Amino acid sequence: MLSARFLSEGDGGKRTPLRSEVKVEDTWDLNPLYTSDEEWEKDFAVLQAEFPKAAEFRGKLAEGASKLREALEFEKTVDLRVERLNQYAALKVTEDSSDAGALSREARLDGLLVRVGEAFSFFQPELQALSDEAYEAYLADPVLAEWTIPLRKLRRLKPHTLTAAEERLLALGSAATRGHRDTFSQLTNVDMKFGSLRDSRGQERELTQSSFSSFLQDRDPAVRKEAFHKFYAEFRDHQYTVASSLANSVRADVFYARARNYPSALECALFYDDVPVSVYDNLIGSVRNHLQPLYRYFALRKRVLGLDEIHHYDTYVPMVGDVHTEVPWDGAVEKVLSALVPLGDKYREVLGHGLRDGRWCDRYENKGKRSGAFSYGTYTSPPYIMMNYKADVFSDVYTLAHEAGHSMHTWYSQRAQSFQNYHYPIFLAEVASTFNEILLTEHLLKTTDDPRMRAYILNRQIDDLRGTLYRQTMFAEFEKAIHETEESGDALTLDTFQKIYRGLLEAYFGPDFALDEELNLEGLRIPHFYGAFYVYKYATGISAAAALAEQVLATGDASKYLNFLKSGGSRFPIETLAEAGVDMSTPAPVDAALALFERRVNELETLLNA
Repeated sequence: MLSARFLSEGDGGKRTPLRSEVKVEDTWDLNPLYTSDEEWEKDFAVLQAEFPKAAEFRGKLAEGASKLREALEFEKTVDLRVERLNQYAALKVTEDSSDAGALSREARLDGLLVRVGEAFSFFQPELQALSDEAYEAYLADPVLAEWTIPLRKLRRLKPHTLTAAEERLLALGSAATRGHRDTFSQLTNVDMKFGSLRDSRGQERELTQSSFSSFLQDRDPAVRKEAFHKFYAEFRDHQYTVASSLANSVRADVFYARARNYPSALECALFYDDVPVSVYDNLIGSVRNHLQPLYRYFALRKRVLGLDEIHHYDTYVPMVGDVHTEVPWDGAVEKVLSALVPLGDKYREVLGHGLRDGRWCDRYENKGKRSGAFSYGTYTSPPYIMMNYKADVFSDVYTLAHEAGHSMHTWYSQRAQSFQNYHYPIFLAEVASTFNEILLTEHLLKTTDDPRMRAYILNRQIDDLRGTLYRQTMFAEFEKAIHETEESGDALTLDTFQKIYRGLLEAYFGPDFALDEELNLEGLRIPHFYGAFYVYKYATGISAAAALAEQVLATGDASKYLNFLKSGGSRFPIETLAEAGVDMSTPAPVDAALALFERRVNELETLLNA
């Protein structure tokens, strides 16, 4: 029988292990949250008992700064408890989406949070009902000094805040209108079965959401092709269900935007971070104007791999095939920490402990575990990392660096900001994560004299820029198009989704690319589309990160960057980046990142032609 260690690494195991078969040291330690499910239940009961006391403040927020502070501090205690309960419940479901107990906890908490939202729904309407003069007096009162930033941000929302009764209805309806992500997750992570196939080493392996990326990096084109068609055959069998789920998610986005008096769902999504629509449009425009280097790269890849035609499943396998890339977990951690030397000893000491003895990270795939990777930290917990690490997928080293960037952003923000100001927006989060990836690339390029290894690393960065800048911008354009379709009154059907996505595929992959019909379904399988207008932040994030990395490496001074990490949510993202030295209100950072992509393509062409 295969050992749990061998199974947990997923390196050639014949089946995906059960959660119970994964070694404890390869899992995250949730004891800092709750030492047991029973302890979670006790805190859940406390929340049930405490949150109704919010009613004691109803109608009293205009009585003075002291009363408002008391109300805000009470809300803070509830929010802190909700954070912990929610994090534990979500991470337990992440471990095994078929665990009935974990699913029950999450569902009960979701139901309770609707009631919590309802209980506090009077806060915003009461505060927004204050006159400008009264509100400014509150902001000037020393009693509310610690709450000035969130109160100023709140006032911006006045045109989009409804009456107390209307806010209550929106709060009550949130679970019913936002359940599509859960449906999608359960369908794709639990119910869908993709079968198995033999890799190029002749080993029979299960095809899953997580292992799909490993199969697409197999050197054997027949294996890549079989994995692609087998994977999408399962999505085709469920295509109407998935299309319906995504359509309803888009309808919910449009409903909330209209209910809150925003001109569009896009403007609704951008408003909270004070990001101009021009930033979104500039991103799409800049990328559309720089598609030729991408086409050149696809042509180079086709030639180097010796393909008669290039398909989507040929775009992930490394172009340089004779470079050893089997990197075990400990080796990946060491590579990441070595790359982050420019950020100083403190950064590396904290992260090293978290990834080793601190057990921040749940490392390997197991049956029922959520696919992909993420970082999830709260104000009082370790910044946990979920991985499905595979030693034979070199991009997983980059994924580790990426998620570590998120986690260290949280760690610094926790310690520098108050609870009400620590939560940084996603726009900034994707800067910290891709910054680490860029430092990793620079480190790897500097520590090898092997031309083929250098070509391999260049190929990796090109693919990273392609996946983060070009691909995410294509996704962003898709999101914009499908929301505009719903807003115009046209039907969002399976056929509509496929036609829009096909047009984008043809534009972004070019005339010499072989586009399989199955790829039209790709737009239906992206989890981020259930959190609308998120993906563009990957593209803007890598653009800002490239500028910041260049600054740190050129000057040897990481102080501005570390201050950026410490800033949390104390300012709006465009202002925060400007403070760090990057002006995202112009196309310049995006254009510079696209120029970096072209330079790397030129370098790779030269190396491979030598």
